[in-house]
Amino acid sequence: MTGVVGSRPAPNAQRTTRVGIGYDSHRFAPPGPLILGGVPIPSDVHLEGHSDGDAVAHALTDAILGAAAAGDIGEMFSDRDPANKGKDSIVMLGAAVARIQKLGWRVQQVDVTIVAERPRVSSHRELMRARLAPAMGVDTDAISVKGKTNEGMGWIGRGEGIACIAVATIVSADDSADVAADR
Repeated sequence: MTGVVGSRPAPNAQRTTRVGIGYDSHRFAPPGPLILGGVPIPSDVHLEGHSDGDAVAHALTDAILGAAAAGDIGEMFSDRDPANKGKDSIVMLGAAVARIQKLGWRVQQVDVTIVAERPRVSSHRELMRARLAPAMGVDTDAISVKGKTNEGMGWIGRGEGIACIAVATIVSADDSADVAADR
């Protein structure tokens, strides 16, 4: 079928679970602040991008859309569209979640790894989880945020930017009661 984005869970099926992977990277540029997971972090640099450059929210958006076979962030929010200039990436994440919900899916759990020499993620982790949770309609305990360095190797190791990898698990929305019972 041409022009159809995404797929719906099979009706009357056992719980349907899907997994998606997302990746995003951005260069550093002055001035700050740096925005990661919707949290402004004091810094002399920000992440260059057409939107606010939030690589965490971008990777999560692609992971969620990918799990539902519902396109990608570039399709939803083209960098050629002036309306997306400086756009809040948490709003973009929420729009992706709304898209998959219309297809009969809901986010169950996400895991994101931030690969950077700086900033240290540990002191911002809980704020990121709290900011991301409402956009995805999950509790903070369904969100994992980790930081890793690149051990001084490559463009990340030289402090030129950040990369993020995210995994999202989605379930058919009809299974909400079953999923809540599993927690």
